[in-house]
Amino acid sequence: MAGNRGIRRHLCSSLAFAMLAASIGAPLSASAQSDWLSRPITYVVPYPAGGTTDIIARLVAQKLGKALQTTVVVENKPGATGAIGSAFVARAQPDGYTLLGASTASHAIGPALNPRPTYDAVKGFTPIALVGTIPSVLVVGADSPYRDVASLLAAARKQPGKLSYASGGTGTILQMSAELLKEQQKLNITHVPYKGDIPAIQDVMAGHVDFMFAPTAPILPLVQSGKLRALAVATKARVANLPAVPTMAEAGVPDFEAEHWQGIFAPAGTPSAVVLRLNTEINRALKDPEVVAQLDRLGINVVGGTPQRLADFQREDIDKCSRVGKAAGVVLE
Repeated sequence: MAGNRGIRRHLCSSLAFAMLAASIGAPLSASAQSDWLSRPITYVVPYPAGGTTDIIARLVAQKLGKALQTTVVVENKPGATGAIGSAFVARAQPDGYTLLGASTASHAIGPALNPRPTYDAVKGFTPIALVGTIPSVLVVGADSPYRDVASLLAAARKQPGKLSYASGGTGTILQMSAELLKEQQKLNITHVPYKGDIPAIQDVMAGHVDFMFAPTAPILPLVQSGKLRALAVATKARVANLPAVPTMAEAGVPDFEAEHWQGIFAPAGTPSAVVLRLNTEINRALKDPEVVAQLDRLGINVVGGTPQRLADFQREDIDKCSRVGKAAGVVLE
C-alpha cells in the first residue's frame, strides 16, 4: 500500500506539473518574458571553481543563456561545505534572477546533520531540476586481500574494530555511504577522515586504509590501470563505465544505494511560470549531446525531470542522511 501511495503521489505531481504547463501554453508570454529577462541571471555555485557543481553550472549556464536569449553569469560563493552560497540564494529575491547549483552536501547532509543551519534547505528554496546522480564505488587497494564484498564483510565481522575506511572528511557523502553499510550490516569499523577525496583515495591505494566509497570520476582510471580494485557500485543498476563491477545487491548487500546528486534550485516563492520555463530549458540542455558527453566524463548519470522529482529525491535523501548520521553520531557545526 505504501508503494501504491508513492506511485500515486508521483503521478499526481507529474500530472499537476503537466496541467501547469498546459495552462500556461507557451513557456512565457512575450511581455512576461521581456519583463522577466530584463537583466542577467546569476547562477550561484556554493563551491570553488573547477569542481563538479561548477562544471555543471557552466555547461548549463551556456545553454540556458542561449535558450533564454540572455546572459547567465556563474558566480562562485564557496565556504562551509556549500552553506555560504546556499544561504545567499535563500535570502535572494524570488524573481527568477538567482539560481543555485546544489548538491547532496548542501541540501541533504548539511540540513540533516547541522543543528544550527543558516538556511532551510527545503522551505528556503524552490526546486527547479535534478541534474543527475553520481554513483559511489566501493574500492580497495590493488594489493588488498579482499577480492569481493563478501570477503570484506567477513573480515570486518571476524575482527571488530580492526578494519578502517577512508573519506574526504566528516559529514561527506563518502562517509555517509560507509556508515550506511556499517548500519545495515551491523559492523564495527573505523572512520579515517581526510581533507578531500584525493588524499583519501591515495591512502586506500597505498594500503594504509582498508577501503572507501569513492565517486566514479577520480577512481575510474585507477581501477582501469589496476591501481585500485572496485568491489561494487552502490546503485540499482551497473555503471556503464564499470560494466564488470557488480552492484551492492549483486554482491550480497540488498537495498543498498549511495549516490551523490546535483540539482538546481531558486529562492522560495519564485513564480511558477518562471520555474516552468527554467525547468523546460534545463531539461533541454541536459539532453544536448555535448552536455551529456561532458557529464558522462564526470561520472554523472543525467536525470532531469520535473521540479517535484527533485523535491522528492531531496526529502528522501535528507531522511536517509539524518538516520545514518545520527546512528554514527555525526554532527556538523
